[in-house]
Amino acid sequence: MSGVWVFNPNGVITTQNTSKRKVLVHLPTDQVISSYSSLEQILRELGWERYYGGDPDLFQFHKQSSIDLISLPRDFSKFTSVYMYDIVIKNPNVFHVRNM
Repeated sequence: MSGVWVFNPNGVITTQNTSKRKVLVHLPTDQVISSYSSLEQILRELGWERYYGGDPDLFQFHKQSSIDLISLPRDFSKFTSVYMYDIVIKNPNVFHVRNM
């Protein structure tokens, strides 16, 4: 079980979930990325272009200067930390994942 274990006075053990929502932050502006439109604007400024040749269920971006491809689910509510860390790795010192 994940979380914090709490011992009640009657001896019962319970857990409190301490997991926090993760957010992607653009470091130069300290902006939390809250939509794909804001993310796309920043990625374009960094030289990323939309890639339309892949899976229609994904938003994809590529850079002509590299072989990297960023693939994101079309539904922003499915934009999890796995996708956030992919962006961080491919754009060092530009993005950061934080607990909210």
